[in-house]
Amino acid sequence: MKKRKLPKFKNEQAEAKFWQTHDSSVYIDWLQAQSVRLPHLKPSATTISLRLPISLLDEIKILANKKDVPYQSLIKVILTENVQKR
Repeated sequence: MKKRKLPKFKNEQAEAKFWQTHDSSVYIDWLQAQSVRLPHLKPSATTISLRLPISLLDEIKILANKKDVPYQSLIKVILTENVQKR
């Protein structure tokens, strides 16, 4: 099957909207794709300082222990879920 030419996108938002409704296999031959490593790529996260009441932090640590996950990871999941609900 002949692949279509990728359209030019005005910005990243326009490209994201396009890919929500289009199948990439029409534009890209994934059988020809090659795996790459990006060893110097830094994660797009930043460190913050957050003051929490000790009792709240203790509850989070207990919950994280029950779920067998690091408490900082659990905090990120809880924050992400609650922000996405808005």
